[in-house]
Amino acid sequence: MNDKTKYQIMKNREFLKGYSAGDAGAEQTDQEQELPGIPSLKKRCRPQTIALPVEFDKLGISKDIWDLVMGRESCRKYTQTAVSLCELSFLLWATQGIRKVVGRKEPVTFRSVPSAGSRHPLETYFFANHVEGLKRGLYHYLPGEHALEVWDPAKDYEAELTRALCGQHFAAAAPVLFVWSALPYRTEWRYGVKAAKYILLDAGHMCQDLYLACGSIGCGACAIGAYDQDMLDELLGFAPGPSADPLYECAVYAAAVGKVI
Repeated sequence: MNDKTKYQIMKNREFLKGYSAGDAGAEQTDQEQELPGIPSLKKRCRPQTIALPVEFDKLGISKDIWDLVMGRESCRKYTQTAVSLCELSFLLWATQGIRKVVGRKEPVTFRSVPSAGSRHPLETYFFANHVEGLKRGLYHYLPGEHALEVWDPAKDYEAELTRALCGQHFAAAAPVLFVWSALPYRTEWRYGVKAAKYILLDAGHMCQDLYLACGSIGCGACAIGAYDQDMLDELLGFAPGPSADPLYECAVYAAAVGKVI
């Protein structure tokens, strides 16, 4: 291991740590300086939306947490059965669904997953390959409306996704491929340089909920951490980074979903 690699590893290890005595004199966060933040909910930017069903009682959801936790595993092989729109709706709600909103001027959302300071920096996009009632293509979840925003319908992304996912064809061809992006400034506004750690912790909470929710309805999931950043960001239409723009957005995590064989 050369000195450059050792130095980078040391920096990464510092990133893992919490607050220390040396942070006492750190620069004030934008929240402490009373600067405006950005909303925790994205506004629509596409004209076509699709309302999602909420009749989750029809899914026969398993409530046995013991079985769900003991049976949690990554699944890379899926049946040819399509994921239903109601099943997809449930998975989206389980990973980012809003339970309540507090405040009017600067509303705070309380969701199905925890987030540091309730900042919720993550957005959910997904590539649909085999979902009942949806054309193949790219979609964005609008948790405030519990609806889908149609980003790019009727397009087959399989070949491009395989390259972007570093050759993981099973994920590119899965009935659904979730991709979570981050708008870092949502969390940076409150936590400054500590925000990056919290954002990735939030992503972990979200993906674990996806695993458990999938297990409760007979689906399987496989988290994806290996991807080409530039390729995946380009597929999602994000501006190339790095950038200090408060609205900067980039992919941070992905997960394939389908019916268990």
